[in-house]
Amino acid sequence: MSKKHQSLAQNKNLGHLIALMFYVVVGYFLYIAASNMNYVWKWNSIPDYFVYTETKAVEASVDGKLVLENGIYYIQNNKDKTQLALDDTYKFSYNVGEDVYEGDTIAKKSISKTGPVLNGLWVTLKISFFAAILTLFIGIIVSLMRLSSYQFLKDIATVYITIVRGTPLLVQIFLFYFIVANIFELDRFVAGVLALGIFFGAYVAEVLRGAIQSIDKGQLEASKSLGISNFQAMRYIILPQAFKRALPTLVGEMIALVKDSSLVSVISITDLTKVGKEIVANTFSPFETWIVVALVYLTITSSMSYIGHIIEKKMASKGGMS
Repeated sequence: MSKKHQSLAQNKNLGHLIALMFYVVVGYFLYIAASNMNYVWKWNSIPDYFVYTETKAVEASVDGKLVLENGIYYIQNNKDKTQLALDDTYKFSYNVGEDVYEGDTIAKKSISKTGPVLNGLWVTLKISFFAAILTLFIGIIVSLMRLSSYQFLKDIATVYITIVRGTPLLVQIFLFYFIVANIFELDRFVAGVLALGIFFGAYVAEVLRGAIQSIDKGQLEASKSLGISNFQAMRYIILPQAFKRALPTLVGEMIALVKDSSLVSVISITDLTKVGKEIVANTFSPFETWIVVALVYLTITSSMSYIGHIIEKKMASKGGMS
């Protein structure tokens, strides 16, 4: 049987070329628009957002002579000896035995330190990680409550999902920080994790509920006929299949969690977004700063999407995604 005729517009390579040209044109127009702005770009300061070099100098606090005894540096004068916090990692401006005077820089060294963006990234990753664990835990429990034969469990889960999904995340963060955190004396980091975990737990619960209900009920009945308890059947048979079917949506929820973690900056958690605000306030470079912050978030979410895609392909190769 001959292959169906493929139109030129359906050609894969041509499609890639057209898409590339489209983004080149868009980028060009953005460049022209940016060039017409009366704005001084400061891209040379971007590397310092990630890693910067700090110079540490040691100054003489008194007049005297620089001496070295048993590997320890001192300034010695007629009255006493003043110990210096120096070691061989410093670059000395004076030799041992030379006279130094108060205020002179005796030695200095350069220290590489992580910049504010990397520090903010670490906080974002931490809060997203713990919130993701809480999200999955809540999602599993609440989805099973929704499917329970006990009406009170169904009602509790339904009301929780309705309230959480019906109110903005930003409002919930404020409620947790100003009310719950104050009542139980919780750290703001913990308040942020709880707010994110409880919010996304409601969405994950509905995703898992739908995935569990999509599994053929005959499998549960067959497990009962083999003497397998409902708990064992759910743990070893139903839930693994449900997770496989729900994986693309779960990955999407985790990506949304990472992005929405930026909202915790409103309760003074120094994540990527708050770091961006601080950099803008100090450097008056809003465009460069927010472009860098956006690219860092994009790197995280793209990595998560890629990992999820790899897992999907492995499961599909084993016949586990259907």
